[in-house]
Amino acid sequence: MGTRIPSHQLSSGLYVSGRPEQVKERPPTMTSRSVPYTGGDPKKSGELGKMLEIPGVDQKPSRPSSGSVRSGPNSGPAVGRLSGSGPMSRRSSGSGPIALQPTGLITSGPVGSGPVGSRRSGQLEQPSAAASVSAGKTVYGSAVTSLNEELKVGFKMSRAVVWVFMVVVAMSLLVGVFLMVAVKKAVILLALAAVIVPVVVLIAWNCVWGRRGLLGFVKRYPDAELRGAIDGQYVKVTGVVTCGSIPLESSYQRVPRCVYVSTELYEYKGLGGKSANPKHSCFTWGSRYSEKYVADFYVSDFQSGLRALVKAGYGAKVAPFVEPTTVVDVTKDNKELSPNFLGWLADRKLSSDDRIMRLKEGYIKEGSTVSVMGIVQRHDNVLMIVPSAEPVSTGCQWIRCLLPTYVEGLILTCEDNQNADVIPV
Repeated sequence: MGTRIPSHQLSSGLYVSGRPEQVKERPPTMTSRSVPYTGGDPKKSGELGKMLEIPGVDQKPSRPSSGSVRSGPNSGPAVGRLSGSGPMSRRSSGSGPIALQPTGLITSGPVGSGPVGSRRSGQLEQPSAAASVSAGKTVYGSAVTSLNEELKVGFKMSRAVVWVFMVVVAMSLLVGVFLMVAVKKAVILLALAAVIVPVVVLIAWNCVWGRRGLLGFVKRYPDAELRGAIDGQYVKVTGVVTCGSIPLESSYQRVPRCVYVSTELYEYKGLGGKSANPKHSCFTWGSRYSEKYVADFYVSDFQSGLRALVKAGYGAKVAPFVEPTTVVDVTKDNKELSPNFLGWLADRKLSSDDRIMRLKEGYIKEGSTVSVMGIVQRHDNVLMIVPSAEPVSTGCQWIRCLLPTYVEGLILTCEDNQNADVIPV
């Protein structure tokens, strides 16, 4: 007796051998649709905004669109639903709220909490560091250094040397006068003058030419290559300057994108005239008003091509050597003031009465060639140049009869003509 082969009938009525196949359930397919680009507006975020419980989002369910909707060239398809197991699911109640920023970035904490950015190189500035305009005058925040004090440049000697010199001079005078009275010869007085006069001339020479000697020292100082500079090394870097996060603007000519600006108002005092400041003497020019600002900027080294961040802002000590140009000259023959100059004086509450004045303005514009002298510092792969903690000395320049000249802070020089074209950056 043979074995019976099982058979079954198909839907068409045909009998075939074999057992019927088991129907497998097809897995559910996930469909996706495109949504309009929201631009970071939580009110247009749909289910994402409702999932994060952002106030102001319409809680009514929106009808799904049957077609693919796009807004702009960069918008792409987006999944219509977000499950709670994904990376953007809600946290537990103990982890804090979630906020959708205006840029579309989801962060922890409420919208607007915390600073915009911490003060580090390459990051965003805090709102307090930006500039604002008050009554026609630009007011900068703490990120911009205001150079209110005069630049301190001078030769420095120890107190012991000064006291010894004064004692020697006093004793020489007493001995010279006594011998001249006793011997009654003028040769002793001439010998004494031959010793004292050269010393006085040397001091006067250094007072007059000390600043020019410092500029000569800076010009002769060799340029360093930033690629091989070590941390803590004192270097001089020459290159093209570019603005940092806060570009400056000159107050009178309104020259944009500067790293250093200065505007100074000088007045001439004749016999019986008005003084511009308490130390103003007759027949001289005195400073009546001054504003100088400098901020962090970048300099691209000519030697290596590297770019370094110069930390000149946030109250750093900076010694700028930038020759200003006269932009307004009010003389006895020409006392008619332009409307721009009158507005500039009014914004700073300065009188415009009958005075002889000069307005000088200097700046370092983006694209200019500058020289910076400071300390190399590396932090988080960022190359910086910071002010020196101690004053910098030029040393004795015997050929020029100049004593050691000291200057504090970053040394910043720019020899480019302000009327000439600068390198576009």
